[in-house]
Amino acid sequence: MSTAREEILDRIRAAMGPHGPGRAATPAQVDAAYAALPRDYRRAHHEAAGTDIVALFAERAADYRAVVERVPEAGLPAAIARALACLAGFLVPDGLPAGWLADVPDAGDRIVRDDPPLSARELDAVAGVITGCAAAIAETGTIILDHGPGQGRRALTLVPDFHLVVVRAGQVAADLPDAIGRLDPARPHTLISGPSATSDIELIRVEGVHGPRNLHILVAGLPGPAGDFHTFIAALTSTKITKPATSSVITAMSGWRAFPAMTKGGTIPSTVQPAKA
Repeated sequence: MSTAREEILDRIRAAMGPHGPGRAATPAQVDAAYAALPRDYRRAHHEAAGTDIVALFAERAADYRAVVERVPEAGLPAAIARALACLAGFLVPDGLPAGWLADVPDAGDRIVRDDPPLSARELDAVAGVITGCAAAIAETGTIILDHGPGQGRRALTLVPDFHLVVVRAGQVAADLPDAIGRLDPARPHTLISGPSATSDIELIRVEGVHGPRNLHILVAGLPGPAGDFHTFIAALTSTKITKPATSSVITAMSGWRAFPAMTKGGTIPSTVQPAKA
């Protein structure tokens, strides 16, 4: 039986090619060696045909104390304006769709650009940032940035205290292997699972240490109108819940705005409100 050490050395030898140290293999040889690696493990935990992966993403993201809101495509600019209403200024990375900010009042006076690149101190003085994303993972409630157009460099989403991110329904992958397959391996990637938090010291939860203290997610691009109160109730009662339900359960199906407050006995908290179209 081969050991992990031998497997690692075999991969190095394959990458180096048959001519010894200093002679790298061709890209085709590297691709062939990578394709030959055994992958006898489960590749997917959630099949899109049998699971509402967008609803699962909403639930898991809110478990991390993120604010999750499903909005119709036409209502996206209004939802963005509401989410940014309390911020005196916010960062807008290059490449962000201009239409997203169409309903933001006084946008010209409140938008902060990272051109030329802002210092860490200057970034810290900005209240928040709005970005898109490259992909999202339903199983873990994770957002992935590849820092392409509309996302900005990594510091833009680490230093400000508030991060508003737009996730298209079609960008939600069922699980990690599915998400990784959608990404460009040549780009840098940042994985965000909820607001920044740590319990390193005496298991006391402290938020906002390594990144934004507040994460607000707008899930856009789902077909059909936002649901009503009865849709939300039906979604709750038809969902298998094995722990105290978060108010985000089936947010993406119902069209309700979900703030990550815990419910008691399945009751709906006052922090759950219908999303305004």
